[in-house]
Amino acid sequence: MLTILGITAPIFLLIALGFAAVHKEMLARSDMRGLGYFVINFALPALLFKAMSQRALAEMVNIELMLVYTLGSLAAAAIALALTCVVQKRSLRSGAIVAMGMSLSNSAFMGFPVAQQLIGKEAGAMLALYAAVETMIMLPLLFTLAEIGENGQGHWTTVMGGILKRLLKNPMIIAIIGGVAFSASGLALPVAFARAIDMLSSASAPVALFCIGGTLAGLSLKGMTGDIGMIVAGKLILHPLAVFSIFLLLPFDNQVLRTAAILNAGMPMLSIYPILAQKYGKEGICAAALVVTTVMSFFTISALLWLTGAG
Repeated sequence: MLTILGITAPIFLLIALGFAAVHKEMLARSDMRGLGYFVINFALPALLFKAMSQRALAEMVNIELMLVYTLGSLAAAAIALALTCVVQKRSLRSGAIVAMGMSLSNSAFMGFPVAQQLIGKEAGAMLALYAAVETMIMLPLLFTLAEIGENGQGHWTTVMGGILKRLLKNPMIIAIIGGVAFSASGLALPVAFARAIDMLSSASAPVALFCIGGTLAGLSLKGMTGDIGMIVAGKLILHPLAVFSIFLLLPFDNQVLRTAAILNAGMPMLSIYPILAQKYGKEGICAAALVVTTVMSFFTISALLWLTGAG
């Protein structure tokens, strides 16, 4: 319990600081968009490049575990899309944003500290694997679906051409590709560049959390509670259940790594979730969903630790 509280308390403090800054009119709510652009275009790409480039490809490739975690995440995303687009008859863009919230975990800032308590030094390699699934498979796929929903008019070749151009200009996609290529090359970054990337990447989480707090200030939740509840339940219950179900279908002998993967799937969504949704005008509901999910995760992570026998 204290471990989980120690992980979540700094997150809430930074969110509260951002909320207070806007509530007390030290900053305007509109200023949060500028901070969001900084995170999405500079700090987060630096973090992704660092995560991809500083680990050997072999560390990110445990084929069996990667397959299970990918299939579980895809299953959670598919259910999110079905609920949003088929049941609620909303746009593919909305479905993609909901799917991000239900299938992408906060592996670095919550999953990693919990995994360290469970599996020790292997937590670093596991983090690289989760980052590979989330940044090389899930994010590009869901960004593509969101872009299709945003630009779905016209001939399919024109639409896909426009989407491909947008994706190739996306700083996060560029950072992922560049990081993997750099890892494969075996080269080392010059010291000055490495330090600059370290400084930028370290800003991603605190600025994103501050921005989330500022976005929440003055936000009306009227009409949002149903969507927030669906995203929260999807992330904390559906995602780990989907990964657990895939483990039942596919043979995997390492019980410790299996437990760690299920726990990681049960973490709240990644902290820059509202920033990812900012481009599509959904940052408000995503910020609210993130806060509720993080609060509820104190109880659900404790339950998962007990159910898996890890706690």
